Amino acid sequence: MDMTHTLRTLRNLCLVTCLVNSLHAATKPNIIYILADDMGYGDVQCLNPERGMIPTPHMDRLAKEGMIFTDAHSSSSVCTPTRYSVLTGRYNWRTQLQSGVLWGFSKPLISENRLTVPGLLKKAGYKTAMVGKWHLGMELPTIDGKTPIDGPKDTRSPQKTNVDWSGEIKNGPVDVGFDYLYGISASLDMAPYIWIENDRFVGAVDNERPRKPAPGFVKNQVLPEIGRKTVEYIGKQDSSKPFFIYVPLTSPHTPIIPNEEWRGKSGLGIYGDFMMETDHIVGQIMAAVDASEFAENTMIIVTADNGCSPAAKIEALEKQGHFPSAQFRGNKADIYEGGHRVPFIVRWPKGVKAGSQSDDLICLTDLMATSAELSGVSMPEDAGEDSVSFAPALKGEAIKSTRKGVVHHSISGHFSYRQGNWKLLLSKGSGGWSKPREASMAGDAEAPEGQLFDLEADPGEQKNLYQQKPEVVEKLIAQLKEDIANGRSTTGPKLENDIPVGQIKLWKGNVVK
Repeated sequence: MDMTHTLRTLRNLCLVTCLVNSLHAATKPNIIYILADDMGYGDVQCLNPERGMIPTPHMDRLAKEGMIFTDAHSSSSVCTPTRYSVLTGRYNWRTQLQSGVLWGFSKPLISENRLTVPGLLKKAGYKTAMVGKWHLGMELPTIDGKTPIDGPKDTRSPQKTNVDWSGEIKNGPVDVGFDYLYGISASLDMAPYIWIENDRFVGAVDNERPRKPAPGFVKNQVLPEIGRKTVEYIGKQDSSKPFFIYVPLTSPHTPIIPNEEWRGKSGLGIYGDFMMETDHIVGQIMAAVDASEFAENTMIIVTADNGCSPAAKIEALEKQGHFPSAQFRGNKADIYEGGHRVPFIVRWPKGVKAGSQSDDLICLTDLMATSAELSGVSMPEDAGEDSVSFAPALKGEAIKSTRKGVVHHSISGHFSYRQGNWKLLLSKGSGGWSKPREASMAGDAEAPEGQLFDLEADPGEQKNLYQQKPEVVEKLIAQLKEDIANGRSTTGPKLENDIPVGQIKLWKGNVVK
């Protein structure tokens, strides 16, 4: 065989290999995961047509061109724990975080050896990026090696800090699977107020005045900047390699700060205006995809980390005819449906029928298993232990779940367990911020120790069947205990929680079990 023939053969083999790799990449969908912050199920107009008064034309179009999931839930009714579950496919209460949220200077919640959705997708050949709000902690560089906050207590708004603003951030997004980050450490009502790019701060904050934003950081420009950076990232992609971009928005969470062009647009006050601006950002991202060469094979998911916050002035909105939780009871922080039933809309022209709907029960933990199935990679047995793929539902098929039920968690760590039409609440009240609060119910000896609702007959959770259906209560508690003890809720080898099972307190308040 002469050298010319050999070179020709090698070249042809290379071309075939490149073609095969290109075709293989083309079968894997790009995934854009937009996570709104404190957006209620009823805040999206098409999900709440009779009692939703805020125009959301872009999310409505996304639903018209894709699929609505009517029974989707965040794993928690507050920020940090839900974000942990989205990225790890694991319930937050398996970690040290048993209630509440982290702050802007907090240590990482995701452990170094924990596989995440971006880490999984990188194994499948994806580019991975994040633009937006992190709120899962990171190791911040300090001047003297001591804690970043001058004081013993982790807090939302420290008096002084000890941060080396030119130093390297560790154990943040780029250390858990993201190739690129442009975002902020936590919410816009939590210091520090400064952009982070990859593992470095963009500028510096005054350690003597850490509640003051870094030069050039303007709070009401953060949401538009998230939109711009996301559009910019999409514009740099092509069909040769699939990508995953996680876009956790800062809205409509507090501070509720719509830009001037949106003020007065909704006619419902600044929360309605901010929701309209949020929808506009979704529309910008949709437009960037629509203008690309890969629009047909790009999956856009829009959802939320929990329900609408009382900071939106829910009662005032309801008086104007807008119900942020739609027909459901409660709001952010609660164990009731309004705390954790969230919008979930998927558009994927190549894989989802336009105008379709799924009534299957899903959880935001399910992104990991779904990503594994769609990208063709196997999920390790010690990862995504509370994640079930909803990929079958995208094709109009039933989800094949090895999970017997879904666990919900409130801000105070109150548990509930959902199985089929039954929902068990291990609380006397909301477990959160709406009435009746647990403190007010503690002295009510006549109130049942828990709550049980038939969501098919009573989606508004008004008729407590706890005392009438003891056999259902017993069954659901037993299953919840099993899911906790096994370290997982899906089929697979038994795993360890990050803390001993005995430290995961099933019953809170005055009830001891």
